[in-house]
Amino acid sequence: MTDTAHTSRSPGRPRSQKVDADVLAAALDLLIERGAADTSIERVAQRAGVTRATVYRRFPDKTTLLIQAIESAHQDHDPEALEWPDTEHMLDDWARYLSEPRNRRMLRRLYGAVDDYPELLLAYRNSHGGRRAAAEHAALLRTRELGRLPPERDVPVVLEMLNGAILHHLGAYPDTQPPEAVKAYFLALLRQVGYRPA
Repeated sequence: MTDTAHTSRSPGRPRSQKVDADVLAAALDLLIERGAADTSIERVAQRAGVTRATVYRRFPDKTTLLIQAIESAHQDHDPEALEWPDTEHMLDDWARYLSEPRNRRMLRRLYGAVDDYPELLLAYRNSHGGRRAAAEHAALLRTRELGRLPPERDVPVVLEMLNGAILHHLGAYPDTQPPEAVKAYFLALLRQVGYRPA
């Protein structure tokens, strides 16, 4: 058998990157506005201005589409973006992110969908290939080594405390808080475990 049949076949049109981006953006917008349960392939197609078949050619189901939408919005292409010299710089980034109402709404949607769509929160947590958790741990370790956190403090436990504080802040504080107020919230908590700012 020869390769004639394979070489003469047209590869077809390349997939449109603009359509890909439009579909992913529409999916993320709907997730934030309506939640995972009320986001459908049909609604995504309408929002993106394409047919349902166009969406299904790219994504086999809604969950896969939403996972990729979350990953595309939070993929970090700068290898130094998650390198914090200390906890203060890490909190600056957290505060900027959590002072954006759209980010806060998205996180609430992800936590609210954890029973029915646990993959979505996992996709958000893993969107940096696990580097975010490692960078957070490293920043707290450096802070402890600098003597600004008591040496007996368990860094993973402190990190769990901070992550729980994020969830509390999402539900108990208004979305209009500026970054300075968000950072002050985290600093107040850290002072309770002996943290000393620079």
